[in-house]
Amino acid sequence: MADSSFDIVSKVERQEVDNALNQAAKEISQRYDFKNVGASISWSGEKILMEANSEDRVKAILDVFQSKLIKRGISLKALDAGEPQLSGKEYKIFASIEEGISQENAKKVAKIIRDEGPKGVKAQVQGEELRVSSKSRDDLQTVISLLKGKDFDFALQFVNYR
Repeated sequence: MADSSFDIVSKVERQEVDNALNQAAKEISQRYDFKNVGASISWSGEKILMEANSEDRVKAILDVFQSKLIKRGISLKALDAGEPQLSGKEYKIFASIEEGISQENAKKVAKIIRDEGPKGVKAQVQGEELRVSSKSRDDLQTVISLLKGKDFDFALQFVNYR
């Protein structure tokens, strides 16, 4: 019988992020506490730009955006938001969406699978993802639940289970 396998990836659906951003922009334009404070959220190239006339307001915009991401099923670990910066009379926050598993993080995950996972499970790094394979599907299920129980500082998804 052939080995069963699955891939561990860290991907974010760009359309879902776009939808969350549009929902946040709509809420900001309608909320009373954001009236006349120059509050806005928009794409700026590959980054997300949040602007307002006070530090508290720009943090509130980030909070609204984070709540929209959660509702759309996107892990906040994929959002890399900077600190509020004063630019003229405006406060700005730049945020980016992190995708892919770095080599060092992939090695950490592979080491956890080797050390704590069932015997006979192999993990190999393939670019920005990790392929986990085993003869037993039950062992793969065990690895998935093991990794879900760990708290990584990046988002993980399990795909191509076969």
